[in-house]
Amino acid sequence: MSGPDGEAGGALLVVGDVVTDVVARHRGPLAAGTDTASSIRTLPGGAGANVACWAAHWGCADVRLLGRVGTDGAAWHERELRASGVRPHLVVDPEAATGTVICLVDTGDAAERTFLTDSGASLRLDPDDWSPSLLDGVARLHLSGYLFFSEPSRALVSVALESARARGVPVSVDPASVGFLTQLGVDRFLALAEGVDVLLPSRDEAYLLTGLPDPADAAAKLSRLVPLVVAKQGADGALIARGGSVESRIPAAPAVPHDTTGAGDAFTGAFLAALLAGAEAEEAAAEGCRAGARAVEKVGGRPPGAG
Repeated sequence: MSGPDGEAGGALLVVGDVVTDVVARHRGPLAAGTDTASSIRTLPGGAGANVACWAAHWGCADVRLLGRVGTDGAAWHERELRASGVRPHLVVDPEAATGTVICLVDTGDAAERTFLTDSGASLRLDPDDWSPSLLDGVARLHLSGYLFFSEPSRALVSVALESARARGVPVSVDPASVGFLTQLGVDRFLALAEGVDVLLPSRDEAYLLTGLPDPADAAAKLSRLVPLVVAKQGADGALIARGGSVESRIPAAPAVPHDTTGAGDAFTGAFLAALLAGAEAEEAAAEGCRAGARAVEKVGGRPPGAG
């Protein structure tokens, strides 16, 4: 079946970052100037790539990903994406290396994480990497918010949005990063996102984008700008807002967190997969909460069995 929030069937195209995650799990504060014992793993990541993999894991049969990588990691990332059920369209950058993120996870502090980010090739996607044919058979387009943080990929966003509007393909955006949003500027981000159908901010991103400390107030305000706002609240679940008011509060699924890396990406991927299967936004958000709970119980940002 299908509802007003999504049409059943069709492919999901994700455009976004593909990076290599170096996840270092330690307990307590880092010891400055000396060693801190850690468990360190190198894993495939990137918000865009993670969303695509979770959407495929959550049952979307046709998930495609447009991203840009360096020659150093192209083959590995392509193998990992295909193993997760994603059809990769990876542009190999002749100059920049694959983006790398060092994820510092404090296992003694609710598994919260800090990122050190070298975006590398991932934010060098540009309009020349886009073709309207990428939307053939696509029912939904999802743009990683990281695309908004460099000039070439911002230009790609404009072209992709124009192509999607011309075909009537709904577009979702995850703002992605409070730090980068602050550097870009709230007004600029919101202007670039004009015409987007679904916005999926975290609690902190919604606060930054509105200046409102109450999560419900922030979601409601954003829903005056974007038709559907799904505000991710971590352990407090999610809020769904339309037309200037919060319509639903979705409870979180229980979880014992080990690493919160990629939890928001898991929510977004499962949410979009459920919409494509014909779910209403509320049901899709509940699926997103379940995926987020699965994500925090494993290390890394990809689904169980991936990476």
